[in-house]
Amino acid sequence: MNDERHDVAIVGGGIVGLATALALTQRVPGCRSVVLEKESQVARHQTGHNSGVIHAGVYYKPGSYKAKLCVDGVRLLKSFCDANGVRYENCGKVIIATSPAELSGLQTLHERGIANGVPGLRMIESDELRAIEPHARALRALHSAQTAIVDFGEVARAMATQIEQRGVQILTGMTVQRITSSSAGIRLETSRGPVAARRLINCGGLHADRIAQMMGLHPDVRIIPFRGEYYTLRPEQRLVRGLIYPVPDPEFPFLGVHFTKRIHGDIEAGPNAVLAFAREGYRMRDFNLAETAAVLAYRGFWAMVRRYWRTGVYEFYRSMSKRAFLRALQRLVPELTAEDMIPGGSGVRAQAVSPDGSLLDDFKIVETASAIHVLNAPSPAATASLAIGQHIAALAAKSFELT
Repeated sequence: MNDERHDVAIVGGGIVGLATALALTQRVPGCRSVVLEKESQVARHQTGHNSGVIHAGVYYKPGSYKAKLCVDGVRLLKSFCDANGVRYENCGKVIIATSPAELSGLQTLHERGIANGVPGLRMIESDELRAIEPHARALRALHSAQTAIVDFGEVARAMATQIEQRGVQILTGMTVQRITSSSAGIRLETSRGPVAARRLINCGGLHADRIAQMMGLHPDVRIIPFRGEYYTLRPEQRLVRGLIYPVPDPEFPFLGVHFTKRIHGDIEAGPNAVLAFAREGYRMRDFNLAETAAVLAYRGFWAMVRRYWRTGVYEFYRSMSKRAFLRALQRLVPELTAEDMIPGGSGVRAQAVSPDGSLLDDFKIVETASAIHVLNAPSPAATASLAIGQHIAALAAKSFELT
């Protein structure tokens, strides 16, 4: 299919893979790169199914990959959107404490955000909250003025256009089936024929651990898919203006159900976080026997179950019960009713899980002599994508001796 020998093959045409390809064209203009995407279009999975929030950097532990790359990524992403005609909206976000027990967690988020350099972040009282979100109820709230919304699928397509204009090939319908390495380089056997490259960058998202295993790497994490399900609020209902989030559980790397204004005008409510029985299991009935068996055979899965089984049972219950979903949302907006909510979309999060059952809360990037593997890139990876791409391109330029 592809006889040219490339300097770098990037596996994965989601927003992180595309941002990496774009950064390589900027850092090493002479680098001959190719992006391999198994779907017929780019951005079909995590990039195209997320909530579209440009996170400001409030949640993340200072000094972590997430903290630095998110804050840098916001600036880069908004500049990219301005330069390429991609619409975004600085709608702001409120994170609200609805009980005294949550006040210390809210204060911790405030301190983290300040430490991370998040602009326009301040604590507000309940009366000022009502001016921003009249129907939200809380003891106190954290207002992040620079949190924004965008269509990340549109961002990814603009990246793809820029990449191709700079001479990088994006090959779609290319499912990687086997990878062999030799002194001559890397050969990727795909569903549409072989591709040869000197080095590889693995941005495979939901399949990143599999790509690493094809290269003989035995990563110390495994991707376990979690489906996030949403409701959409009826258009005539005006209880929510923008973004309303709870104080998250510090033991669980998910943000809890919340309200999200979308760039096209809808208001989403969710998501929950339930185990998916397929890596691309967007519906409850989606089931892949081999993928489910692999999850059940992983000792880290059972360690995770022992650690989080109460949370997992509740998430499944809430997935099955609209009433339970509603009760969780009413903690934020008490006037919401079941009639205001109609079933919405869903997404699948590629969550890296350690053998001890812990859910990785930071990005994980692993270098080998011939490859760079992005093994954990959950939210805020879309926000941080351009900063992540620059970071990976710098690693590649040095490790791969690209000129």
